[in-house]
Amino acid sequence: MRETSQQRSTVEVTIPEGYECKDIFALLAEQGVCSTDKLEAAAADYEFDYAFLQGLPYGDKNRLEGYLFPDTYQFFVGDDPENVIGKFLTNFDRKLTEELRSAVAGVNEMLTEKMTENGFTEQEIANSMLDLHDIITVASLIEKETAKTSESATIASVIYNRLQKPGETAGLLQIDASLLYGLPDHTGAITNADKAIDTPYNLYLHKGLPPTAIANPGSAALKAAMDPNDTDYYYYALGTDGKHHFSKTLSEHNAFVGSSSYGG
Repeated sequence: MRETSQQRSTVEVTIPEGYECKDIFALLAEQGVCSTDKLEAAAADYEFDYAFLQGLPYGDKNRLEGYLFPDTYQFFVGDDPENVIGKFLTNFDRKLTEELRSAVAGVNEMLTEKMTENGFTEQEIANSMLDLHDIITVASLIEKETAKTSESATIASVIYNRLQKPGETAGLLQIDASLLYGLPDHTGAITNADKAIDTPYNLYLHKGLPPTAIANPGSAALKAAMDPNDTDYYYYALGTDGKHHFSKTLSEHNAFVGSSSYGG
């Protein structure tokens, strides 16, 4: 079909859950939507007018990590980068912002209750309260760590348990997906040497959440971050059956890792 001056070619692009910004931009460039360079520049410095982006510093090409909602989109071929990214942010705003803002209060109530039970001071509890950006970050960790969607809310419980009772794990989330996000050129299996490299995303060295989301989470991961299961789990490991095995204690976790059922 020949294009007229009133017609513009379009392309349908499906963004998988858990893609990082760099993956999304590469896919859009491959489909002829916009170049990677233009998308990265817009993500870093364009002033998108959305309340949920308030407080995010400019200058980083991954600035919008976590907010490019995975879905199927129709894009114009050769479009301006701000229009392309705007589609993602409008979709996020329409589908999630109100629900997320409501969920923040509920998550903080849960953390406050558990931290009070565990003897934290009022100041320690106040310093541990989460905002919308934190919930998105938790959801991104869940997205990258979950083997099956049915596990999402239990993975979430492990993250929140470690945040609210750091004595169990020295306050460290110890999440490999975050470690790898901070080592973008890493290949092969994770080693102890990798775990010793000091980046802000190394949660073997730094307590609490990473400084930003590490991927763009889908609906299931976001729901899990907003409504985690109530468990006493602090550890998980992937089994040979493709599912995670959850443990309450380090000794139980180590026993599983040393068994024939461990798939690591």
